[in-house]
Amino acid sequence: MAKVLVSIVIVNWNGRRFLKDCLGSVYAQRSVPFEVIVVDNGSTDDSLDFIKKNFPKVVIIKNERNLGFAKGNNQGMEIAKGKYILTLNNDTVLKDGFLEELVKAAEGSPGDAGMWAVKILSFDKETIDSVGGLLIYADGLAKGRGRLEKDRGQYDSPVDVFIPSACAGLYRKTMLDSIGRFDEDFFAYCEDTDLGLRGRLAGWKTVSVPNAVVYHYYSGTTGRYTPIKAFLVERNRLWLAAKNLPPSMLCATPFYMIWRYIVQGYGILTGKGAGGRFVEDRSKWELIIIVLKSYFAAITGMPSILRKRSFVQKRRKVTAAEVKGWFRKWRLSAAGVALVD
Repeated sequence: MAKVLVSIVIVNWNGRRFLKDCLGSVYAQRSVPFEVIVVDNGSTDDSLDFIKKNFPKVVIIKNERNLGFAKGNNQGMEIAKGKYILTLNNDTVLKDGFLEELVKAAEGSPGDAGMWAVKILSFDKETIDSVGGLLIYADGLAKGRGRLEKDRGQYDSPVDVFIPSACAGLYRKTMLDSIGRFDEDFFAYCEDTDLGLRGRLAGWKTVSVPNAVVYHYYSGTTGRYTPIKAFLVERNRLWLAAKNLPPSMLCATPFYMIWRYIVQGYGILTGKGAGGRFVEDRSKWELIIIVLKSYFAAITGMPSILRKRSFVQKRRKVTAAEVKGWFRKWRLSAAGVALVD
């Protein structure tokens, strides 16, 4: 058997309806030796029976309950044999040649490249989820580069990019061994931004691979505007900033956060963005209560996060000025965060 070059880790939670297309597209890939590891987070549908019957080569890790996206990926990474590890959402379909293009780019990249960001499109095959990974707002929230734009090839140029989306992100295993994997305290959401920032702080770079295309049902498994998502995003954003940002940027974070809340308030009143969609089915007061709960949880967990900050900052190889430069170069506006779904 050929040596495994890419380990594909897929975390599944009641995603039976996606698995035929997702795994079918993975096993249709040619020319690249790979393994597939599915970590099942306590699914109550027939996901596991379906995989065992139809895709017997898949390595399965079975959890009795939902341990989260971060923990699930880490479990898969721990047993991965590949030189590279691809995290892949279960609600995705790979275009033919995806792995070949991705590995060609990875093998041709300089030694300080530790992450690769692909082109992720919606299933209409023309609306962008992200191309070349994520952009970031000054308070730590991130969204896909070009999100909801029509794909006209405008992001296909070989330029520097920030960090990949873990929806379909390739990571060098040696990088993960040196900086650590996903932060399991995050459970889900913002964990890829945190990992990418830790990688960049340690001196690793990200390469865009727009020729590697994947189609994605956005939040197909977890839902788009749920209370738990709102809670986790806001809590984890605070932890991400506390772990990774230089002191001067941390001090400025509250001002950017307040401005984002003002813009989100406009979005709620006008029905725009995630806030506007959230209150279509729920009250504005419920959203306020969720945000307050997220702050309480973030503060409660802060001692552990500050210990992690010490670990991250000791391994930092870039200056604070360089970090600020990233946030300017790959900046996301408050409107880009608050008014785009």
